[in-house]
Amino acid sequence: MPGFELFGEAERQEVQDVLDSGVLMRYGFDGLRQGHWKAKDLEHAIQNRFKINHAQLVSSGTAAVSMALAAAGIGAGDEVIMPSFTFVASFEAILMLGATPIVVDIDDTLTLDIQSVKDAITPKTKAIMPVHMCGSMARLDDLKSICVEHHLILIEDACQAIGGTYRGKALGTLGDLGCFSFDFVKTVTCGEGGVVITNSSKYAKHLDHFSDHGHDHMGSDRGAETHPFLGYNFRISELNAAVGLAQFRRLDEFLALQKKHYSIMRQALEPIDGVTFRTVPKGGVESYAFLNFFLNDLESAREVSNAFKENGIDACFHYYDNNWHYIRKWNHLKEQQSLYPLSDEVTKGLDYLRHKTFLKSDHYIGRNMSCLVKLSWTETQVRERAKTMAECIKTVYFNR
Repeated sequence: MPGFELFGEAERQEVQDVLDSGVLMRYGFDGLRQGHWKAKDLEHAIQNRFKINHAQLVSSGTAAVSMALAAAGIGAGDEVIMPSFTFVASFEAILMLGATPIVVDIDDTLTLDIQSVKDAITPKTKAIMPVHMCGSMARLDDLKSICVEHHLILIEDACQAIGGTYRGKALGTLGDLGCFSFDFVKTVTCGEGGVVITNSSKYAKHLDHFSDHGHDHMGSDRGAETHPFLGYNFRISELNAAVGLAQFRRLDEFLALQKKHYSIMRQALEPIDGVTFRTVPKGGVESYAFLNFFLNDLESAREVSNAFKENGIDACFHYYDNNWHYIRKWNHLKEQQSLYPLSDEVTKGLDYLRHKTFLKSDHYIGRNMSCLVKLSWTETQVRERAKTMAECIKTVYFNR
């Protein structure tokens, strides 16, 4: 991760095919495109790979989450449970639909804490949205049981975990809807892009229409298509889809490299007293996009983070002090800083964030280091990196 590190002839050829046809839009212009349908081809590849009935490509991972919520009918007056550790796009997507994000604690999986989810359910709860952060998954069996018991929709945000599996099934396929991001720093990239997957023909129809201004895509005359319901423009371009198509065909290559590099680094850190690793639910297999480990305390994590930077170890994140991925710095959400007026329901619904604490999340994120696993490293570089990481951790512990 990310796939752009290994751009090559395959990506260039797919893009050139689009340029040669002259049709950059995914819909229409059938006679001009010379049989090239990159978005359709990528959707079919995703369906086949993940053994899922429907895939809808869109313009970003954020659009994918927004689309999944819309397809499921979630909007004004509804609440969606989400984790305190995720990218800001999670609550942005919920707010865009006029619903209220209900942020709850995480546990040692770095995903939703089950008891916190149960405690957050109200009559307004419509969906639970686990986010499979940094390549690994939530406790999906427990979440599915909760959804069945309370008649809730399960939406998997697997944007950072493509290629991960749970009990033999691809992440993103276990909920009612699943979302992936194909932005520039994901394992598979379109430059910008995303996809929603589902086995529901109802949701698939909603996704198809909603992503393209409500077009029903019936017949071959785009101008004559009807609009069964309101929609917006979340289309992906053929150029972006072309890059993603070439990249997706290389997913096994990318996953193998991630696992190899992850394993080398983990093996170097495992013998160190005071280093433990995130919990992967039984039956789960990470995508190995990140190596996540815990140190003894917040102070140790901060010192190790600084030591990594001083010794040239880049792309290792201490999310406790990160502006984008953890509730602690989401002041714009807590203070409802919006360019446009939020509805009274959302305004009142977010009041809880002014006083709510996330002590359990602090306990895990404060001690966590999350290290991106790059594809372009040589084995020698990975081993040198792993050795330096281990030395930095030992030095911090020794000096304390």
